[in-house]
Amino acid sequence: MEQAAIGIDIGGTDTVFGIVDRDGEIIAEGKISTRDYPVVEDFVEALALEIEKLLEPLNATYQVMGVGVGAPNANFYRGTIENAPNLAWKGIVPLAQLMGDRLRLPVCLTNDANAAAMGEIVYGGAKGMKDFVVITLGTGLGSGFVAGGQLVYGVDGIAGEMGHMTVIPNGRLCECGRKGCLETYVSATGFMRTVREMLVGDEDSELHHICPVEELEPAPVALAAEGGDQLAMAAFEQTADILGLAMANMVTITAPEVIFLFGGFVNAGPVLWEPVTEAFEKYLHPMYVGKVEIRISSLQYSNAAVLGSSALVWKA
Repeated sequence: MEQAAIGIDIGGTDTVFGIVDRDGEIIAEGKISTRDYPVVEDFVEALALEIEKLLEPLNATYQVMGVGVGAPNANFYRGTIENAPNLAWKGIVPLAQLMGDRLRLPVCLTNDANAAAMGEIVYGGAKGMKDFVVITLGTGLGSGFVAGGQLVYGVDGIAGEMGHMTVIPNGRLCECGRKGCLETYVSATGFMRTVREMLVGDEDSELHHICPVEELEPAPVALAAEGGDQLAMAAFEQTADILGLAMANMVTITAPEVIFLFGGFVNAGPVLWEPVTEAFEKYLHPMYVGKVEIRISSLQYSNAAVLGSSALVWKA
């Protein structure tokens, strides 16, 4: 009988999950809306039912070894999600215990970006690397730090929250309750906030003619920037400058070999990557120049979250 793992990635909007074999092949996968379940117990039950549907035709072929879960504000040591600003479940949520009790399987829970980092180690471009960072750019901003071949969890299991570094003192209010956090400027959500602020009082940008301003998303803004729209280009440059500065500062702490960028916002393409690289090199301390590479994750965005979380099982 072959071995398999269940990989689950909990996002603020959707939760994706899949059954993954030892070689990183996703045998079956599915998705539910996270937002549809404001009560965590209801979420666990709905998720478990969907997973059981996937497993039913596979039980004769595969032995499931465990469950890996990537989630915002996850505490690896405790198996809890703690005060996640982008989730409806407030306070400390014992998700690993709830999932383990329901599925009767061992459960590993970690930060969603740490799961992405684990996916890079097991299936992606970080095989054999001992020092690298993964930055996930989506609804929020996550980060996973690997130093000396080990994920950095810190004393309390929640280290590596780069998204909540203060980059603009007394800046934008973050859902965590503080002001000026990095993710309020360079996540997809933060980027769109920048675009909307720039559009106030502007009459020339073609973005006014695409759809109502409140319905704009990063993809059409990227297309507008590629077409030479000055406002769209300026929004990407401002966003990239802040992210490049934060990444350069981060390098002085862990001195990684590679910084992997991952997540839906990365799909904006060169209009984001190129100014980020330029800003990063501008702010980088001279002792690190030429030593740190920025790469786009080699894992396909459509399944990388599931692969990353499933990799927790094999490492455990």
